[in-house]
Amino acid sequence: MRVAYLDCFSGISGDMFLGALVDAGVSPKLLEDTVTALDIGARLEVSRVVRGGVSATKVDVYAHGEKELPREVFWEQRAGHDHPHGHDHVHAHHEADRQHDPRHQSSRAGVPALHEHGRGLNEIRGIIEKAAISNTAKATAIRIFEALGAAEAEIHNTSIEKIHFHEVGAVDAMVDIVCASVGAEALDVDEWVCSPLNVGGGTVECAHGTLPVPAPATLKLLKDAPVYSSGPQVELATPTGAAIVRELAAGFGSFPAMKIEKAGYGAGSRDFPNHPNLLRLTIGEAAATLSAPAETITVLEANLDDLSPQVLAYAMERLLGEGALDVFSAPVQMKKNRPGALLTVLAKPEDAERLAKLIFAETTTLGVRRREERRHTLARRWESVQTHWGPVRIKIASMNGTIANYAPEYEDCRQLAEENQVPLKAVLQEALQRYLQSKQRA
Repeated sequence: MRVAYLDCFSGISGDMFLGALVDAGVSPKLLEDTVTALDIGARLEVSRVVRGGVSATKVDVYAHGEKELPREVFWEQRAGHDHPHGHDHVHAHHEADRQHDPRHQSSRAGVPALHEHGRGLNEIRGIIEKAAISNTAKATAIRIFEALGAAEAEIHNTSIEKIHFHEVGAVDAMVDIVCASVGAEALDVDEWVCSPLNVGGGTVECAHGTLPVPAPATLKLLKDAPVYSSGPQVELATPTGAAIVRELAAGFGSFPAMKIEKAGYGAGSRDFPNHPNLLRLTIGEAAATLSAPAETITVLEANLDDLSPQVLAYAMERLLGEGALDVFSAPVQMKKNRPGALLTVLAKPEDAERLAKLIFAETTTLGVRRREERRHTLARRWESVQTHWGPVRIKIASMNGTIANYAPEYEDCRQLAEENQVPLKAVLQEALQRYLQSKQRA
């Protein structure tokens, strides 16, 4: 099994990802042909640069003969802010915000107006669907845009249909996302794994005002991903980069066991002192022992023989709400043949002490047993399908690149069943059917 590992020690952006793909062996002509297939008046320029003493590939997008002016550069010219990456910072607006966005005003004082035409998701889907690329790459690119749109819609408290993509809908980001999808497919790897992501620090200027890094959309897209802040106090992980990782990566972790075949470096636009602004992509054959990753967890147990079932149920809800990985109980026969329950709590080691105190507070137990165990978990990701009643998330678990399990998210189906007064089993069945149909089309 071929594995691709993304080292995001300096974050990730769309152009850095394209550079890493080319440096790792993806044909520049393939990406150039992809840009031509989009038919949006763009071209690529691929060059060799040095970042921190390391030679890397830099990919730039030119629109209508000129290098696309990124949002970061626009704000840098106006406000003097410094940003690390080139042209792929993502932002989108609710339709009602468009008239207030300075990027939709005429050019003045020598500052060009950016992206005067905001594209909706349907228009973006149409452009991608018409392109002469594989159906798999089309589906990947559309899912990346949908992830971006969903994040922005939540930020703006509106629906995804009312979101207009400015930077995302602009030529450069269209190229980044579609070329990323085509290039990732061309590498023919079975599983993508990503390191913890360095998001950078400081603040970023956007239409929302001055906001701390990571930007709101990046924060939404990297939910549940391991992140940290180090190095230059600038934005290192952009929303486009975060969306690419969210779509491709089956999991996050340290460098996987593999026989290395090749490695590539994609360069960001900035050259920081003492911090190579690079994304490293390593590809290799997974070691035979590579399987579901293991983690250390703490198991807490308590025997309960004099506790009301209602109180036990409440205690279990509290434990889950306070961060337990899992909570369950089983009937047991206690001393003197009294019926009771065995309460078991799975916890992260750093949460164990706090959850043990909660067990003492919410139950009648006089003792809590504690032990460390190793737990193997399958890599998990989400895809969304559209049913007659609304969207349903499908949880997909995989091992070594092969899908092992998939199931509709119960809470999504329950909510749709209640809102539409239809049987729950009907929603579950249709969600599964739609997911399987989407796999057949891909």
